[in-house]
Amino acid sequence: MASEDLTATFVSIGLSEQKAKETVKNEQLSSSLKQAIEQARKCGVQSIDKEMGKLLYNIATKLKTQIKIHQAMIVEYITKQKITTEIQLNAAMDYLLHHPLPPVDKIKFETECGVGVTISPDQVEAAVEEVVQKYKDELIEKRYRFNTGLIMSEARNKLKFADGKIIKNEVDMQILDLLGPKTDADLAKPVKQKQTGVKGSESSKSLKSTESSKSLKDEGSKPTESFVGEDGEVKSFMDIMGAALKFHKTGENYKTEGYVITPKTMELLKEHMRITGGKVHSRFPPEPNGILHIGHAKAINFNFGYARAHDGNCYLRYDDTNPEKEEEKFFKAILEMVQWLGYKPFKVTHASDNFDRLYELAVELIKRGHAYICHMKSEDIKGFNPPDSPWRDRPIEESLQLFEDMKNGKITEGDATLRMKVTLEEGKKDPVAYRIKFTPHHRTGDKWCIYPTYDYTHCLCDSIENITHSLCTKEFQSRRSSYYWLCNVLDLYCPVQWEYGRLNLNYAVVSKRKIGKLITEGHVRDWDDPRLFTLTALRRRGFPPEAINLFCAKVGVTMAQTVLDPSMLEACVRDVLNVTAPRAMAVLEPLKVTINNFPADHSGSLAIPNFPADESKGSHTIPFTSTVFIERSDFKEKAEKNYKRWSADQPVGLRHAGYVLSIDKINKVRHAGYVLSIDKINKDSEGNITDLVASCTKTTETDKPKGFIHWVSDPIVCEVRQYERLFFHKSPEDPSEVPGGFLTDINPNSMSVVTNAYVDVSVKGAKHFDKFQFERVGFFSVDTDTHHSKMIFNRTVTLKEDPGKK
Repeated sequence: MASEDLTATFVSIGLSEQKAKETVKNEQLSSSLKQAIEQARKCGVQSIDKEMGKLLYNIATKLKTQIKIHQAMIVEYITKQKITTEIQLNAAMDYLLHHPLPPVDKIKFETECGVGVTISPDQVEAAVEEVVQKYKDELIEKRYRFNTGLIMSEARNKLKFADGKIIKNEVDMQILDLLGPKTDADLAKPVKQKQTGVKGSESSKSLKSTESSKSLKDEGSKPTESFVGEDGEVKSFMDIMGAALKFHKTGENYKTEGYVITPKTMELLKEHMRITGGKVHSRFPPEPNGILHIGHAKAINFNFGYARAHDGNCYLRYDDTNPEKEEEKFFKAILEMVQWLGYKPFKVTHASDNFDRLYELAVELIKRGHAYICHMKSEDIKGFNPPDSPWRDRPIEESLQLFEDMKNGKITEGDATLRMKVTLEEGKKDPVAYRIKFTPHHRTGDKWCIYPTYDYTHCLCDSIENITHSLCTKEFQSRRSSYYWLCNVLDLYCPVQWEYGRLNLNYAVVSKRKIGKLITEGHVRDWDDPRLFTLTALRRRGFPPEAINLFCAKVGVTMAQTVLDPSMLEACVRDVLNVTAPRAMAVLEPLKVTINNFPADHSGSLAIPNFPADESKGSHTIPFTSTVFIERSDFKEKAEKNYKRWSADQPVGLRHAGYVLSIDKINKVRHAGYVLSIDKINKDSEGNITDLVASCTKTTETDKPKGFIHWVSDPIVCEVRQYERLFFHKSPEDPSEVPGGFLTDINPNSMSVVTNAYVDVSVKGAKHFDKFQFERVGFFSVDTDTHHSKMIFNRTVTLKEDPGKK
């Protein structure tokens, strides 16, 4: 039918011309609506009014694939005026979703969707009156500002199949009768109440708060407090995601769009529910041939987090079907990263646990005529339009014998494969189920020389483990139909596959092969090099697992492939570390300062809060002597405009110490009521400053310096490694951005090392991966290269710069 004719047909059933044209543009929707109209006409209805047309349109838009077989029956009920409202239609579709297989129990069906039910005006009046009486006092108090939706909702619950418009009119009439017409006060806009609070007096402000506000760099970005729970701990992935993950309820697989229902579906689901006890069962199925990366963190959180939130179980299942690339170190590292992110597998399983069962099922697949042995070479069946196999219709007995020969090592590697008779959504025809590999397996040894593919193994292992929610990235959407097909043709329990968008970062390479090349060519040290985005690398750099989980939650549930800038991940890291990493002071470019009038009565130590904003979290003690070290960049002989650090003519405060340092070339200058003697700026033969000699005075509320700087005294000498982006371009693997390939895009200055940084003694004894905020410098973590004679720190992220500071 021409588009003009279709438009005219749709307009004839009550659609506006614009909506009719939009419907015609949607080929699938227009086809469904056309079919519903034709079915109505077969029932003897030639003229379809607007109300019936609206119901037919709802069928076209809402009826799920798995109950499409019942469409003609529903249309017949509509044409016979047995289903006349949208409420009835929704109830009918819901009943059929719960009872999808024919024959339909017509008596129960009609009861559930209100066939023959009539609601009299008296019933509506009585139901509304009952609810209004319930809320009468509150109605009188709030008048027309009362939420009448509550009354509507409760009245409709009492009269399931009543017309909503009739209920609404009755509610309005009874409220008007109770309250009378709206007054001017009812019509007036409500006055917003201002929040009130008690401000502290200026005199109550401590010197420490003044000092903090005048710090030359802030202590990190102020975190979005929503990620911190009432207990002060960082919330879990699912605590943040909340109800955003809306998947099917256990046992209701058949309600999911696209799920295929067979005569055995309900029986298999019943047995599945008996085995699982109705609990959610998910799985995380990585290949053990490399280290997990940031994209896997999202998969881990989705699978483990969803199961945990629903008091369910999540398997860690190694997809170990490719013995050529699997190594024991990858098995261990994967489990370690899952646990590091805060999850414990219900069971650790392997695809190889099921090799015997998978082989039996492959034999059954051949016997049922759904698989065959093919001798086409792998290069001839690659891509989306390979030629059809000349062996597709070979006799079943012949394929069975050849498959056994493959298993017994009688056929050369590459000379035969087992292929399934199915076409994927993407158009790929007859995917391979088994191939020959004369390679020992790390778990089964030489028992097998044929190994199943992912396309074959994935859904069957899900079925064997009674997975309820098979959550995977969007690239597997094209395999969903074959997933359902394989379970169903073998009469096995069929889980539901749900897809979500893959997570990628700019300025990153996560391919196992390419990371391997970076390692072998010496651009990075190993899989855990802090410049990479593998999970082991992020852990070594100091990224807290809570921050990675927070990042995954912020990305959220989306079908779109997400490519984000690393700065978003780093912002989550700052947020988490700002409330979890204790403060310390470190000087990366030390400049020695001798205080020539150091107070004789000073104890020589100071108690420093671990978290200046919350002193209840404890403190640590550091030395404070006549010799301190400051950052070389915090001193200039001559101050520029807006410069707030130390100079010859501008004093500066020492953080936490309560003292001001001065260097002045004027013979007599008064500071805070003290007379200062001449101090020295010592230089070498080339004019470089080697050290300073200064005087100190007590800071007061009335005479404060412009800024405060950090410092150390009697420090520990440490090594500090600072990192920048490994690649110059956002997409180093994109030939249009980097024509020479990703190896030509490497930043040679992606790591710099400070071999003699001075850090305060509070970090002494810190363990690998312990994290600190070095005040005014950044967040740092103890590196795994740390040993008894020298501590090594990795810079995790910098602090957010305050643009107002110079």
